[in-house]
Order: sequence, then structure tokens, then C-alpha cells
Amino acid sequence: MTLRKLRDAVIVVGAFLALIWILQVFNWADGYRLDTDFGILPQHVSRLPDIFTAPFLHFSWQHIEGNSVPLFVLGVLAAYRSIARFLLVSLIVAVTSGMAVWFFQSSTELTVGASGLIFGYFGYVVIRGFIDRSLVDIGVGAVAGVLYWTILQVAIPGTPGISWIGHLGGLVGGVLAAWLVRSSRTPAIAGGWRIGGGSGGTGATGATGPVPGSGVGPGRRTAGRKSVDDMLRELKEKGF
Repeated sequence: MTLRKLRDAVIVVGAFLALIWILQVFNWADGYRLDTDFGILPQHVSRLPDIFTAPFLHFSWQHIEGNSVPLFVLGVLAAYRSIARFLLVSLIVAVTSGMAVWFFQSSTELTVGASGLIFGYFGYVVIRGFIDRSLVDIGVGAVAGVLYWTILQVAIPGTPGISWIGHLGGLVGGVLAAWLVRSSRTPAIAGGWRIGGGSGGTGATGATGPVPGSGVGPGRRTAGRKSVDDMLRELKEKGF
């Protein structure tokens, strides 16, 4: 992580937070009609696209106030490695959270709010380090887990006035996103673990340079592609 990447994460997440507050002002001034027009109304085909607009809206000032701090903190923690990966994670979580609500929630219950994203970022941040085998990200995930583990209680069925289905869908989406956008290239240390996170790209993890104790010589190895040394070794074994 660099200060520039952290700065970019703060700017992007801060801009998103500012946008939902601006929308809240207009929503409140208009009697919360935006919620009615662009919230998720389950099992109505014409309202399916609203899974992408609902995270920007809230039912009340208390609703948006309760979401703002965890959204900012967890959003920055999810974004500091790569803004591109963060945007892709946000898209995945919006889809899984919104679709869970659209499919499984009562057709008479309107749903809005950024809490599905919050749960998704939480799941992503906690799991990312183990999938990327990054010691730094595991530490970041542990801190996030200590700070916000209590939000998992909201995903328990039966909480009145709370879309636990949307929260659970977001959490599952965050874990899924951690796998789908996992790092393709990160600095390796002994045992395959890494000090930092990925420097870019998505796909299966790989390593640049020799891995101590592996017997593999210098060169880049990427999932699905053999190195020159590997191909030469196979040719020699076949007698060529």
C-alpha cells in the first residue's frame, strides 16, 4: 500500500458518501419519492434495474447516519489496494445483495440503503488476505473484524425493519468478490505467503521470480501458462 493509493481510496469513497448525502437532501425535500420510484420492489420485473439505484437511497436521516461511518471505513479498506478492483467488488456486491432481496424478500417490502454494500465490503476485507495470501491484508481484515463484527447480528433472520436477506446477500457477494478479483501477481515470501497485496489484474494467484525452496528458477509463472523452463524440461523428459 502507498499513500497515493490510500489517498485515492479516501477520495473515491468520500465522493460516493457525499453523493448519497446529496441525494438524501433531495429525497427528503421531495417526501422520499425517490425511495418509492427507485427502491427495490421484490419480484416485480420492471423494478429489477433498481438493484443498482437502491444502495444510493435511504429511508431517513437516522438510516443514512447509521450507514455512513461503516460505509466509509470499510469502503476505504476495500479500496486501498486498487480502485478498479474496488469498483468491480462494488458491482458484484450490489448484484448479489439486490438479487437476494428481489428474489427472496416479500413482494410488498420496499428496500433501499447502502447496508448491503457495507456487508459486502466487510466480507471482502475479512476474507481477501487469506485468498491473496497477504499478511498485511489479513491484519487489515482482523482489525475490520474486531471493529465491526457486531454488524453480523443484523444478518440474523427476524430482526424487525431490517432487510437481513439483503445484508446476507451482500456478505456472500463480498466473499465471492474476494475470490473473483484475487491478485494475479504479488511479491512472494517463504511458503507462498506475501507481505503485500496484488499489484493489479484479476485471476488465479501467481508469483514473480523464484520462490525460495521450490526448485523453480528465475522467471514469471502465471496460472494457465507454462514458463519456458517448464516446456524445455518436458521436452527433455520426452527425449527431444
